Amino acid sequence: MVTTAFSVAASSMVAETQWRREVVSLDAANTAYDGRFTFVRLQYGMALGRFGGRGLPPWAHDYPRAERNFMKILDEITGLTPFLGPTGGNILRLGDPELYKYPLAYMSEPGFWTMTEEEMLTLRHYIEKGGFLIFDDFRGRHWYNFEKQINLLLPEASLVELDVSHPIFHSFFEIESLDFVQFYRRGGRPSFFGVYEDNEPTNRLLLIANYNNDIGEFWEYSDTGFTPIELSNEAYKLGVNYIIYSMTH
Repeated sequence: MVTTAFSVAASSMVAETQWRREVVSLDAANTAYDGRFTFVRLQYGMALGRFGGRGLPPWAHDYPRAERNFMKILDEITGLTPFLGPTGGNILRLGDPELYKYPLAYMSEPGFWTMTEEEMLTLRHYIEKGGFLIFDDFRGRHWYNFEKQINLLLPEASLVELDVSHPIFHSFFEIESLDFVQFYRRGGRPSFFGVYEDNEPTNRLLLIANYNNDIGEFWEYSDTGFTPIELSNEAYKLGVNYIIYSMTH
């Protein structure tokens, strides 16, 4: 039993070491729009603060492994036939008009998010035209900058905590509990916030924010043996539901 436990731990350490050797470039060319679902990661200017893992800016955390792994899962279990490339999707700045071509966009670490006036207007119009936003990988005091930027982006909007009855948690998988476990078992209760169109709960959800959470980290590590399979599976379920909801509302 001791030998088996040691072997599992050693395998996880080897997997993580190999992952950390992967060279990450943020200059890869975007794939041209061709009608396929393509995952979009948002690049933003940031408030003063630290850079994170492997020297990547906060908006790039978990790139490209998170989206690359996630798109493989999406391709296997849905009919969306997403773009499957070495980067897993495209990187677009907040003010890039190309954003209007894509139904969903993902932002990592919005605790560091800042935007220019032009970027704010582009992102606002994107949401008004039907775009859906996912905010992920932030916790604790990062909430204050996230809330500030949301108030600039959507001045009349109210952030509301979602419970498990919301349709987004039943759009593909039936998610029965939101008692999610944070990666690295960080402190704070994971919770999910959204904004409704016109602040009316019967209207379309415009965005979802995974607060005290980091589902992208589970996507990134899911093929390394570094995280329990059941937790990665739950993170994938959330992501798939977000995409299916955004494509059908």
